[in-house]
Amino acid sequence: QVQLVESGGRLVQAGGSLRLSCTASGGTFSFYVVGWFRQAPGKEREFVAAITWSGGSTYSDSVKGRFSISRDHAKNTVSLQMNNLKPEDTAVYYCAADPSYTTVVAGTDVYWGQGTQVTVSS
Repeated sequence: QVQLVESGGRLVQAGGSLRLSCTASGGTFSFYVVGWFRQAPGKEREFVAAITWSGGSTYSDSVKGRFSISRDHAKNTVSLQMNNLKPEDTAVYYCAADPSYTTVVAGTDVYWGQGTQVTVSS
């Protein structure tokens, strides 16, 4: 069983930057694929980015070029660096983990964290 805890969300002005962290405990986290999702008010949860155990990454078109996902195996942490933030990035950000890449990207039957709120003001 993997437990995930997100941190780093806060209020930031448009054009600013934030770094979110997802820290895991339990399980063999190093072998898990980890993804970030977000859910804005009134909208469905959407995929943002994912990283494999070896560091391969993928991004949604809406964040490509602005967000960067990375992981630190020694600290059991996956980070999401968010630059040039826009008001439409406002959402609760969740991390998700599973050994399967396709499962993580689909966002089903994965371990979830509790989420961290990111608010971008215009």
